[in-house]
Amino acid sequence: MHLTARIPKRRPSRSRSRRAQPPAQHAPSSATRDARRGLASQDKALYACMCGYAFTAAVTTSVGCPHCGSEQAW
Repeated sequence: MHLTARIPKRRPSRSRSRRAQPPAQHAPSSATRDARRGLASQDKALYACMCGYAFTAAVTTSVGCPHCGSEQAW
């Protein structure tokens, strides 16, 4: 008893070249692409003041609290 059968070869489809092309999408900007990857610029930091106010500000050696005005040194 022979249990194997011949599998016929597939012919290439002629409709491949006629397929509709997906609509062209605009390329995202590098800033958008970096933000999606988690590579956003890190030029801001979260500061916590002694008065209890937390704020984000540019990274520098000393930042003034916008709530009470005291200097926040790193």
